[in-house]
Amino acid sequence: MENPSGLYDVVAEPGLVPDGLQLVAALSGFTDAGGAVAQFGEYLLDTLESTVVAEFDPDILLDYRARRPIITFDQDHISDYQPQALRLHLMTDEIGQRFLFLNGFEPDFQWERFSAAVIELVQRFSVSTTTWVHAIPMPVPHTRPVRVTVSGNRSELIDALSVWKPTTQAPANALHLVEYRLQELGHPIAGFVLLVPHYLADTEYPTAALVAVESVSAATSLIFPTDRLREEGRVFVGKIDEQVQSNTELARLVSTLEERHDTYMEGNGTRSPLTDVDGELPSADEIADELERFLAGNRLGDDDTRSA
Repeated sequence: MENPSGLYDVVAEPGLVPDGLQLVAALSGFTDAGGAVAQFGEYLLDTLESTVVAEFDPDILLDYRARRPIITFDQDHISDYQPQALRLHLMTDEIGQRFLFLNGFEPDFQWERFSAAVIELVQRFSVSTTTWVHAIPMPVPHTRPVRVTVSGNRSELIDALSVWKPTTQAPANALHLVEYRLQELGHPIAGFVLLVPHYLADTEYPTAALVAVESVSAATSLIFPTDRLREEGRVFVGKIDEQVQSNTELARLVSTLEERHDTYMEGNGTRSPLTDVDGELPSADEIADELERFLAGNRLGDDDTRSA
């Protein structure tokens, strides 16, 4: 494997980053249900003070054909080009606590080298803990709190917050590999998987981003502003509720999800929030199809939806 440090440049002034800070990571790419990870990253960078510490080279790590940069075409010329970025930031929370934030695109290439590069930065700055988030679609109702599954080696967080503990195989995120390698080194790490209603997976769901913020706060004791996300979440859910209540079939289907969710949370022996007693997916696929058709015909508004 080539030298991991060849993937990034440290651009911060020497001595800017004190030893022992916590690292928070959020990479967007594969399976970002509800746009939770992208919103989480944008929200922190919009609301907190930040300084770029290191920049990764997208020409090495990114498949531009899969995730093309955005250009602005102004009548007869290109007026702007927005490249994909992956950066390590030095951030300051609401009460002056500093932390490191790794944010940007999930690498398409050289995962082992990228993982080694992140570990190199963890060791360089004597990072005390690492916490990361991602989001997956699940057949759960939007009328119940967004739950999380917690991975890693911080048992106190797993015991307190993880509501679903399956033994399964699933496609990996690049940060899964980082977690795996850091866990091998005994570094304290926690990964939060947000379980987002799958019929809202292709929207920008502010409540999911809020749960990402709250999960990271629980793991790190960092304090983040949440008022804007809470208000955006209330408005978004209000629009969903109006649309569901106006359709009897949709209301019945969501009620079915609610019953299965509540039975699971009451500990009555259901195997998971996803399955019925036989371990099969319930009618959630029907719910998703029906809701997606309904929502496609009754748009929430350009500001409340995003493309897949």
